[in-house]
Amino acid sequence: MKKNLLHEVMLLAWQFVKKNGFSMSEALKCAWANIKLKVAMKSKIVKFYFQKVDGSPREAYGTLNEKLMPTTTGTDKRAKNDTVQTYFDTEVNDFRCFKKANLLKMA
Repeated sequence: MKKNLLHEVMLLAWQFVKKNGFSMSEALKCAWANIKLKVAMKSKIVKFYFQKVDGSPREAYGTLNEKLMPTTTGTDKRAKNDTVQTYFDTEVNDFRCFKKANLLKMA
């Protein structure tokens, strides 16, 4: 479990370095923040902030806990994108996503 988590952090950090021009230090901080957010959202509703594409900050309340989300029907034929984090926005009752590199902080 722990080795798998470290592997995920390093993959994400290298992605930030290659695609977003982060330094390795920035990339590791952002990768750990993303992993911690994902783990927290699997158990509860989490308040977090990210930078929107237009540059403005966005406050969001999201979850990945299946007990707190509506059941999804049908099959998902969309291509998976590992640069974005999808979450269920509890304020608008819909699924949203943000670029993992744009995560600012978890409240």
